[in-house]
Amino acid sequence: MNIHRKKYLRSVIALTCLCTLAFSSVTVHASTVDDLENSAASKQNEITTINNELVSLAEEIEGVEQQIIMTQGAILQSQSDIEAIEKQEASQYSAMKSRIKYLYEAGSASFLEMLFTAEDMSDFLNKAEFIQNISDYDRDQLTELTNTHQQLSEEQDALTAQQASLSDMKVSIDEKQSNLEAQATAASTDLNAIQAELTSAKEKEAAALAAEAEKQAASNITQTDGNSNVSSSDVTLLAAICQAEAYQEYDYLLAVATVIMNRVNSSRFPNSINGVVYASGQFEPTWTGRLDTILRNGPTSLSIQVAQDAINGARLSSVSDCYFFLTAWTGHSGINVGGNVFFQSW
Repeated sequence: MNIHRKKYLRSVIALTCLCTLAFSSVTVHASTVDDLENSAASKQNEITTINNELVSLAEEIEGVEQQIIMTQGAILQSQSDIEAIEKQEASQYSAMKSRIKYLYEAGSASFLEMLFTAEDMSDFLNKAEFIQNISDYDRDQLTELTNTHQQLSEEQDALTAQQASLSDMKVSIDEKQSNLEAQATAASTDLNAIQAELTSAKEKEAAALAAEAEKQAASNITQTDGNSNVSSSDVTLLAAICQAEAYQEYDYLLAVATVIMNRVNSSRFPNSINGVVYASGQFEPTWTGRLDTILRNGPTSLSIQVAQDAINGARLSSVSDCYFFLTAWTGHSGINVGGNVFFQSW
């Protein structure tokens, strides 16, 4: 864009004033674009943070649900153990009642007779110990069953309380997840609005730059080089856009120049290098400021050489029929040349 080429403007004071005013208006608009880009980036970071929190919450919910399932299983097992103990306790109690009933019906005489019929003192003591062991066994068994029953009941109460706590925790996490999802939806809506406004601002900026460039192009003196009638500003502009879109390697630069010259020579696009480069929404460096920076500093000698060769008719054969290109990371299909993919149409 020739507004940045001071060596041409110094000789035309009136034109300098005009272009300076135009550039000032574009700079103010670019500030708006920067603000919108910053807002979009900030909102995108907010959405990313919320999404990361949602991922963590999903993992936490899964963990809590697993704990609830395991706790429920432990409660069921505890209930089963308590039922088994209760059955064993009932059986033990029934056996003890039978023995007590027998002792009551037989009377104490039967036990005395058992003791008195002992053959000797050792036999007497054994029979007395047997009678005592029956009584001790019943008492010990009942005590053990009672203690086990109490322990299982306490464990079940603890498991039930734990399950209730886990359920409350899951409700809290679910509520937090719903709130985050609502925040993510709101942030996405805001981001869409910002991006729409940003797109509009970029289009206005590109249009302003194009109008400014058209005014400057009208003041340039046309020079003849070979069989092509082009201005020095066209060579510089083509070199700058190629440098902004491709790495400093001859074929990479020529691939971009080929697409631009194909457009210039096609009725589907503007019929000038300036018109093609500054067409609304076509070349990202025109609205991000990268093209302006290169024009201010001057393109490299390699970029100038490629631009002049392309204007004189040079084309990269592998992309000679292409009118579009994108960076390769977009995943678009096409012919990859230096990290850009070239294709004929969308």
